Amino acid sequence: MKINRHIHQTLRLKSFLVTSVLLLLIIAAAWLSLKYPARIDLSANANNTLSEASIKVLGKLGQPIRIQAFIREATLRQQIKQLLSRYQYVKPDIEIQFIDPTQSPEQAREHNIGAQGAVIVEYQGRSEKIHYLDETSLTNALLRLAESRERWITFLGGHGERSPSGQANFDLSLFGNELEKRGLRAQEINLTQLSAIPDNSSLLVLSDPAVDLLDGEMELIADYIGAGGNILLMTDPDNHSLDLFLMQLGITTLPGKIVDKRSSLYGIEDPTFVLVGEYPVHAVTQGFRNITVFPITVALAFEAEDNEYRAAPLLNSGKESWNETGPIVGKIRFDGDSDEREGPLDFAFALTRQLDDGKQQRIIVIGDGDFLSNAYLNNVGNLDLGLRMVNWLTNNDRFIDIPSKVVPGRTLQFSKPAIAMIGFGFLLLLPGLFLLAGILIWRKRRKQ
Repeated sequence: MKINRHIHQTLRLKSFLVTSVLLLLIIAAAWLSLKYPARIDLSANANNTLSEASIKVLGKLGQPIRIQAFIREATLRQQIKQLLSRYQYVKPDIEIQFIDPTQSPEQAREHNIGAQGAVIVEYQGRSEKIHYLDETSLTNALLRLAESRERWITFLGGHGERSPSGQANFDLSLFGNELEKRGLRAQEINLTQLSAIPDNSSLLVLSDPAVDLLDGEMELIADYIGAGGNILLMTDPDNHSLDLFLMQLGITTLPGKIVDKRSSLYGIEDPTFVLVGEYPVHAVTQGFRNITVFPITVALAFEAEDNEYRAAPLLNSGKESWNETGPIVGKIRFDGDSDEREGPLDFAFALTRQLDDGKQQRIIVIGDGDFLSNAYLNNVGNLDLGLRMVNWLTNNDRFIDIPSKVVPGRTLQFSKPAIAMIGFGFLLLLPGLFLLAGILIWRKRRKQ
């Protein structure tokens, strides 16, 4: 067929129209992909998709989430971006900000960020700090932040205790401020002016009273414990003002103070400073890796016989420690002929008791009243440990265990007969078939 000018113009018009339609379809597809994004995870075990548990938690959070990552290393930042992008896909109103702690030291100090970095998650005025970020830790932090129930932490006062509003070095105002940031309301009470511990108390804190409590106060607290109230009890060496409650719980104190030779390894010359870097397995210390510092500590023992409470060691000193019963001056050494015991020594217990209504009473006893004080709170992991204790004591320790997404193995295991068959096939059968095919083709061409 001869192509004249009219046919040529018609073909050009058709080509233009087809090209235009294709371009419009591509533009429409691009617009739709931005308007209605979709993902298909083709990785093994859906490694790039959030679990159903995480998606369910995000569905409960109706307000925006702000995440500040105090991370300097570029590779780690990229890994965090990849993880957070999965959360942003489900909940787009997640704001992410990366901060170099060396370039913004004031912000790092404000959040008590160490050299290792951390991630701060904020939601509705409350915040959580995460040192090791993965889907499990982030989802559980969001789960705790989603808790809207108001919780009151009651501190006993009137006997020289450490006050949650006092500004002295031995007080707990910095810790009280951190509780407020997390939606925990701190209140201080004097039992000489009240007839009972307030009903809104999720937790009662007894922080090393300097003088003995009155008989009426002792009776009120004993009744509170007997009725199933949660307690954080902090005592110190040679302080016997809380002995009645310790006896009620089956806890006894060992004589003297714990001394630890390892403290000198960290540049601390005072042997009464106990440094803890390894923790017994417990809900309070799950995933906790930071070092904590405890100045002037008394060792504790739990009497399990005929005790309705179940106790789990929460903190203990190292093998090179003991409870020194003599003066701590000059060069000191362990005396096996005295009441001294070699470490490790327990100095904190987590106690539980099942109540008749099905609830669980929770109590933590610590042989150190200083570690949460203003003077020592910001030492490495003290604040984080204190917050973990409060969360557990107030039953805000819900934990979602997200299964690890393990990539299936990429190696094949064959039996010996199978290996022999494969070897026979590749070494003899296939070459023989190729040779036979070549001969047949050669003979066919020769006949032609």
